[in-house]
Amino acid sequence: MTDSTQSSWAEIFTPRFATVTLILCLGVALLAFNAFLASISLPTAVQEMGGVALISWALTLFLVFAIVGGSGAALLKQRLGARTALLASASIFLLGTVVAGTAGSMEQVLVGRALQGLGEGVVSAICFALIPELFPSRLVPKVFGLQAMIWAVAAFGGPAVAGLLTELVSWRAAFLVNVPLVLLFAAMVSVKVPAHSPEDRKVVTFPGIRLLTIGAAIMLVALAGLAQPLAATGLLIAAAALLVLVVWLDARATDRLMPPDAFRLVSVVGTGLWMVLLINIAGAGSAVYLVLVVQEMWGYGPTAAGALAATLAVAWSASAILVANVRSKETRKTLIRLGPAMIGAGLLLVLAGLELDQVAIVVAGQLIIGSGFGTCNGYLNLTMMEAASDAERDRTSALMPTTQSAGNAIGAALAGVAANSAGMAAAVSALEVKLAVMPIYVLGAAMAALAFAAAWRMVGMIRPQDVNSSFAAG
Repeated sequence: MTDSTQSSWAEIFTPRFATVTLILCLGVALLAFNAFLASISLPTAVQEMGGVALISWALTLFLVFAIVGGSGAALLKQRLGARTALLASASIFLLGTVVAGTAGSMEQVLVGRALQGLGEGVVSAICFALIPELFPSRLVPKVFGLQAMIWAVAAFGGPAVAGLLTELVSWRAAFLVNVPLVLLFAAMVSVKVPAHSPEDRKVVTFPGIRLLTIGAAIMLVALAGLAQPLAATGLLIAAAALLVLVVWLDARATDRLMPPDAFRLVSVVGTGLWMVLLINIAGAGSAVYLVLVVQEMWGYGPTAAGALAATLAVAWSASAILVANVRSKETRKTLIRLGPAMIGAGLLLVLAGLELDQVAIVVAGQLIIGSGFGTCNGYLNLTMMEAASDAERDRTSALMPTTQSAGNAIGAALAGVAANSAGMAAAVSALEVKLAVMPIYVLGAAMAALAFAAAWRMVGMIRPQDVNSSFAAG
């Protein structure tokens, strides 16, 4: 198969690809639904067991361990093979789910969430790495479109399912519902995922210092989101220094976690990773604060505020599906550049809607932000996969979801610093909230502008062989 071969959505559901498609969908669903299930059920768990001061750490530890797991996923796949690595990480996720779902204290829940994060980080990263191995490149945008659809379904269905399970059964059921999904995922991996590729089964050294440094950096980022502005700035600077140190150490290591040009502005992959990081930093602030702000300013209930926020996910899914059939290489380049421009414009539009008390403008901004992500995400990832050498494709693919998670963590922390500096915590009136929310969206738009600059540079460096290659034979 070549990239010029005609393809349709139905092809990813044909007998040849259907099982693999379902495996990747389950891998994404575990992350997408688990995020909403935990966020809805944990407040009830706190009411039952106490430990309200620890509730924010349930997300923090999940995120920190997911990023650490994702960072080491490519080496784990290389050492164990894709099948064994996926089964091992799914087992860790399953153990974490059982530990959290049967917890007698919030401390036990935190242990379970950390194990869930570690397992899910590896699962997500390896699933990304398997996409170029198991699908021809002409089908890759459709795979990303399908994953965007799962996130949209999770955004609407996740809170509803978690709420029903928590109210009608128990908060524990909202955790334990993952068990049959993980078992189904493991069964299908055992049957369909190849044991190893030619690059797998190599002896590699455990990158403990680098993984520990990554975990420490993301922990500092998480702490920055909870600290006072001056202390938060210091924590973010320290985190940035640690992350720079990791990249420096990794470039000199025998067994690398990252491709050699990671985050270097001299290659498609390096610049593309900056774009991935920046667009997720840009969108994180609004994702964290929009629901809270419309509840405080306009008196929206949780359901209405959640539905307003979820319009972004719907637009993301719809736009990803809409552009998945684009075959023109020049059009794909345009879409990569267009994405961050739309995200920045959408953020400013949401800000305008909040300042003017116009919900229609906020909805329009949300739709534009979501469409920006959906428009560029698939072809951004595909372009980096194609630009990477065969030897570095696993590392490049596995680093993408990890970089997205890091961007969300950094963006949430930066938004917290901006909001706290503007007096969000003490804001009482609608006017005070309006003033406090402004730096969140201005910061997000600035990050989107930097992402646009990275996209422009990245697209300008794409060589003909980068856009005409097909990394999966058919």
